[in-house]
Amino acid sequence: MKDLVSIVPKQISEAVAIGKKANIQLVNRNFSNVVIAGLGGSGIGGKMVSQLVVDDCKLPIVTCNDYFLPAFVDENTLVIACSYSGNTEETLSAVEDAVRKGAFIAAITSGGKLAKLAQENSYPHIIIPGGNPPRSMLAYSFTSLLFLLEAFQLVSEKYTDYLNQAAEFLEANREEITAQGEEIARFFNRKIPVLYADAAYEGLVVRWRQQINENGKMLCWHHVLPEMNHNELVGWAGGNENLAVLVIRDHNDYKRTAFRMDTSKEIFSTYTPHVREVFAKGGNRLAKILYLSWLGDWVSVYLADLKGVDPTEVKVIDHLKGELSRFD
Repeated sequence: MKDLVSIVPKQISEAVAIGKKANIQLVNRNFSNVVIAGLGGSGIGGKMVSQLVVDDCKLPIVTCNDYFLPAFVDENTLVIACSYSGNTEETLSAVEDAVRKGAFIAAITSGGKLAKLAQENSYPHIIIPGGNPPRSMLAYSFTSLLFLLEAFQLVSEKYTDYLNQAAEFLEANREEITAQGEEIARFFNRKIPVLYADAAYEGLVVRWRQQINENGKMLCWHHVLPEMNHNELVGWAGGNENLAVLVIRDHNDYKRTAFRMDTSKEIFSTYTPHVREVFAKGGNRLAKILYLSWLGDWVSVYLADLKGVDPTEVKVIDHLKGELSRFD
């Protein structure tokens, strides 16, 4: 897993090349909304991309992490199905639902049933490299989603350049990012990680939680501000020294949210001495998201090292899939 984390900048560049070769044709369809369907490592890119383009895309983009699509989906909806294996049962069910509702379907996958469906039905699709854990292939799904949105003229055509710049930025800052990842892992070790960020970074902070869960084999929780200040903050009356808080920040966070973060940190510090923050870096929002995402990846694999666990194995999920295969 550490080897896969190490090549993220290369993955971004490769994903751009794949996106360019995909040659997705513009369709004569007036979309009214977009739904990105996917689960886990295959689906988190949808949440991250939807937040990235919120000020660019004129249509609402929602994510679906379930078997069925929202009731509003119809013939004017673009449904993008993301399943790395191509066999995720919830995503395949969502595709069936999209067919019933007459939606326009596109796909991102490495193969499996989803690739077959896309090829047989001439759905626009991007095939990405297979054979790895889905969570290690975020660079491909994230990039491919942007290429599809650009191809359908739903977002501006700036993201290809931003992606290439981000890959170069990450590589140039590799040493700093890996060192910081190891430092934060030591901060979290033998504690319960608590992650907070601005609401605009919710997809990113969910990604951190997922990586800590799967690679680090640890439970943790997350919330976003300002919403967290209206409920969870009161729960800190039950805080303790086993909790380690990381506030993920951007120097461009809205000023009132930034003030909330500063004040909230003071409150956390009355219950645990383990409170710190990290700031996004990069020349644009896309670069900042990928910077923080890669940092979180490093944190998760270094946590696995500290705990002496294999970051790749997911026996619990395999057991669940085995039980589901017997369920009618």
